[in-house]
Amino acid sequence: MLLIVDMILAMKKKLFVLFLVLLTTSGIAADTSFKTRAKSAFLVDYDSGTEIFAKDADTLMPPSSMIKLMTLAVLFDELKAGNITMDTRFPVGENADYNRPEWYPASKICLSAGQTITVRDLILGLIVLSGGDASVVVAEKLAGSENAFTEMMTAKARSIGMDQSTFGNASGLPNPNNLMTSRELATLAQHLISDYPDIYPLFATKRFEFNEHKTDWCREWGRTHTVNYNKLLFTMRGADGLKTGHTNDGGYGVVASAKVGGRRLIGVINGFRGKGHDALAAEMKKLLEYGFSTTMNKVFYQPGDIVAEIPLWYGRNATIAATVEKPFAITVAKQDGLSGVRVLARYDEPLIAPIDRGAVIGELVAEQRGVVIARAPLVAHEVGKKNRFFARVIKNIKVIFGWE
Repeated sequence: MLLIVDMILAMKKKLFVLFLVLLTTSGIAADTSFKTRAKSAFLVDYDSGTEIFAKDADTLMPPSSMIKLMTLAVLFDELKAGNITMDTRFPVGENADYNRPEWYPASKICLSAGQTITVRDLILGLIVLSGGDASVVVAEKLAGSENAFTEMMTAKARSIGMDQSTFGNASGLPNPNNLMTSRELATLAQHLISDYPDIYPLFATKRFEFNEHKTDWCREWGRTHTVNYNKLLFTMRGADGLKTGHTNDGGYGVVASAKVGGRRLIGVINGFRGKGHDALAAEMKKLLEYGFSTTMNKVFYQPGDIVAEIPLWYGRNATIAATVEKPFAITVAKQDGLSGVRVLARYDEPLIAPIDRGAVIGELVAEQRGVVIARAPLVAHEVGKKNRFFARVIKNIKVIFGWE
């Protein structure tokens, strides 16, 4: 009998309009007048994931010191897993010693072989001082060698959807295998912000002075190198990260984020041929301000919000609540506003128990004038437990005889 009812029970595709604004304008196109001298640039809304501006955003380019964001991501995973703490001390090997010729012209903390350094100082040294020597210390401690660490970097990149990036070292020093796109650098920034909320505020650190130098030369170096290379932190309201980079061949680059009025944008510039980090910051400020001034976003649902109650066949409860895994938002041109926007919930009805918490049970779709502008899975807010055997038999009998 159970099988018979299962066969006659046909799921129906349901579509519900959750939000609707009738068309009130003729749909003026968004402002596309922004120009940048950078070879590559990308601007994205953090909540909606909507691309606001792109210029050669999928072109692989040397990331210079911006590659250190991936070094930090691997290190942050170790912190998150509890394998190390901020006070754990890492040893400094010969490859990170300030006397090596590669570190003479490079950004560094100025470390000496044989000393140790805390994880906290390594992180701040990477963020503020762009310490290439700190990258080597991290790589050798976590993987045994910098070459082996690049395999960890690659695995991490692939796990968060960075399919093109390749890594030749942990510091960003010139290497033909150091290649990343502006779009994937933005993906990395979004991951750092969302997955490490307790650590991310360190990216807004404007000054850092290392207090454990072992030589007079390094003490003098440290006295004159304390200010973050990311000058955007000093010039733009709401800027709170992340990392700059520069090589003679690759030019200047920066991965930046700013939060204004509760809304966050992420911007990437690479291959910029300006006059120093101040000019780089000015170019990024223009890009971010363009995004804030010409677009707006609307967050419809937060994780845990009940979007719909979907009928549940054979469930102990008659329905199961659907929610979202992350904020569901849209980004639109300010001059258009929410005109012509509708948000739809799509799902099969009824669902069949059991259903695990977090299982995908439908989809949210946002459209503007019939064009899909955002979509996200609907997931089960709770466990949809299956009813007991005799309760299912009674349910089937009611359906067969038309009592339900």
